[in-house]
Amino acid sequence: MTAHLYKYLDEMTPWDDRLQVLECLRVVDEAPDVKTFTFRSDSQTWFRYQPGQFITLELPAAPDPLMRTYTLSSSPSRPFSIAVTVKAQKDSLGTRWMFDHLRPGDHIRAFGPSGTFSLHNHPAAKYLFISAGSGITPMMSMLRWLNDFTPQTDVAFVNCARRPEEIIFRKELELLGAQMPGLSLGFLIEERSSRESWFGHMGRIDAVRLPLLAPDFREREIFCCGPDPFMRAVREMLELAGFDMAHYHQESFGAPAIERIQAPFEEEIAAEPPADAQPVRFTLSDVEAPCLPGQTVLQTARAAGIRIPAACEFGLCGTCKTMKISGEVEMSHNGGILDHEIEEGYILACCSRPLGPVTVEA
Repeated sequence: MTAHLYKYLDEMTPWDDRLQVLECLRVVDEAPDVKTFTFRSDSQTWFRYQPGQFITLELPAAPDPLMRTYTLSSSPSRPFSIAVTVKAQKDSLGTRWMFDHLRPGDHIRAFGPSGTFSLHNHPAAKYLFISAGSGITPMMSMLRWLNDFTPQTDVAFVNCARRPEEIIFRKELELLGAQMPGLSLGFLIEERSSRESWFGHMGRIDAVRLPLLAPDFREREIFCCGPDPFMRAVREMLELAGFDMAHYHQESFGAPAIERIQAPFEEEIAAEPPADAQPVRFTLSDVEAPCLPGQTVLQTARAAGIRIPAACEFGLCGTCKTMKISGEVEMSHNGGILDHEIEEGYILACCSRPLGPVTVEA
């Protein structure tokens, strides 16, 4: 964006995932196998979200696009760009594709923002952020927001990593520690490294080390993010310590077990749909298909060969948000759609089951 195209924020409109794509601005190495990808809108719009929320990226990998959900590490206090910080595991298809193919100037589709894991939903006088690995990303988004808006806030920031060089955002965190008078940093390392010297805490977080890092943890609003075993251990530790779990919040993208319903095209011999199947009309595709009892709109679309983007498939990410033109559905979601969007007529196709004939825009 050149200088002569600059606009003030009140002259711009918020980014709309149904209308605009993202342009990759830069790619930065943060730690071994960890990169930050920064994006701006393809048109002059600004980004409105809560610190701690996530987006879903549509990665154009062959043969079919991959839908991957990533927490925003950027802060909404700097609304002209957004960033995700991702760690590539050995078996991570989507993140590996980003590492190998996504470059500045490339364009990509994104959906969101979504999620309720944000300090805005749980205001408090004192916070404790506990994270491990790439689970630091929502904590960084919230801390950056606090630094821009209320730098005096009392925050205990605890991050666990295997080695010193694997602490993501370490230099920035140490800089913020010098700037924010209410911020206390606690790093916990599992093993020493030949690459960097370490004189801090060693071991895994437990009932002994937590009070050393945050002595008054019982008085704080706690946010936790990291691998499932890590979060489970933190939760059990707090429960045994008598912590009021109403003040504990954790982020997880794990989906509950969902029974898979066989779609008609998967049957060896196509059968007539049962009498209680409900017709679903997809207007953009000019297709009408039967929705079998118990099926969702998304399953019906796939059975009919119609593509509706979807990532989590249990009503959290909001990627499959679709306009319902007519009819009634039973929708049981997990926060992936807002009340005003429902009032406008949108549904999440992955968790909406028709109660009668339904027409959707897909």
